[in-house]
Amino acid sequence: MKVVCDREKLREGLAIVNNVVPSKSPKPVLENVCLVATIDGLEILGTDLDCSVRFRIPIGEAREGDSKDEKVLRGGVLRVDEPGVAVVPARVALDFVRDLSADEVVLSTQENTFTIQGGEDRCELVTVDRDEFPVIASFGDQATVAVQGGAFTRVVQRTSFAAAREAGRYAMHGVLTEYEDGQLRLVATDGRRLAMASIPAERRGPTERARPAIVPTKGMQLFCRVISDPLESVQLHLGENQIGLKTKNAEIFARLIDGEFPKYSAVIPRETHNFLEADADMLARKLRLVANVTGVEARAVKLKAEKTELALFGQSVGRGEARARMDCDFKGTASAEIAFNPDYLLEGLKNCEGSIVKLEFNEKTSPGKFTLGENYVYIVMPITVDA
Repeated sequence: MKVVCDREKLREGLAIVNNVVPSKSPKPVLENVCLVATIDGLEILGTDLDCSVRFRIPIGEAREGDSKDEKVLRGGVLRVDEPGVAVVPARVALDFVRDLSADEVVLSTQENTFTIQGGEDRCELVTVDRDEFPVIASFGDQATVAVQGGAFTRVVQRTSFAAAREAGRYAMHGVLTEYEDGQLRLVATDGRRLAMASIPAERRGPTERARPAIVPTKGMQLFCRVISDPLESVQLHLGENQIGLKTKNAEIFARLIDGEFPKYSAVIPRETHNFLEADADMLARKLRLVANVTGVEARAVKLKAEKTELALFGQSVGRGEARARMDCDFKGTASAEIAFNPDYLLEGLKNCEGSIVKLEFNEKTSPGKFTLGENYVYIVMPITVDA
């Protein structure tokens, strides 16, 4: 192998692939990246067996006014003198390329040695047998769901924070992904709160129904990292055992979580008696004020709504109590109250799309339904507190 590549594009590719490469693994070969040079450019592959990345650096394009033999330096691979394959330590390769000052990097192999050279600086790495490296999947002619990259990133941010983190809730450690009637819907829950959002999507390829999939949160976050252009159309394939995402330069695959996701539709209130609208930024500010006095053992803030005013109250043994008030528009019973974990509310409000947040609920023991934007609902279970 001998390839001349733009340093920044090479650094970007190695950094993205390193997101899935484990620093320590029972299978040492997984601590490496596989570089494949062809006449079309350079591919960088990495996997931890749960998530896999195939990142492409294409041949650079000539700038207007350049001769046919000149390639734009920031365009990617400048020249492939000799196609080939090399499996090398992932972290070392990234760190060395990142710290180089040269604009161009020459990658070459000789027997069991892989050389990275930029200007006067060079690094020689011991290669691993290519046959030991796992086979990385690639997109074929299967059916896909196409969405706008920026919209997909936003919908992941609006839902994934609500996925379970503690052990014992395996099926809740991911984001349920469904396609139906021209909409891609994402749902995440940890049993105490639930976030659901959807965006327009287009079905492409064979017409079989897309399977619902529980995607690991790590996989969803990796998908977002490879979307560099928010206006780019990206493609999702919901397979039987894995989900794939394809962008212009990358293909990412994540193994699905095997389990039964909770029946989320049963948690969302269909009819409510109390309806409140308030300024989202002000509500977040007041929540933080009152939450300051609450402790770990009593992490709760009580909301009491009347016609035009919302009162917030928090207390903790050994710390004291705090009260705050703000304007609101309330419709329902003469006055209604409900208590929530303020951390859950603040996490949801961070993702509120507009300036106004809407809260609906029935009794103080029933779930609170927050509308944080168009096709974006956040359900939070209440907390019972002493009067």
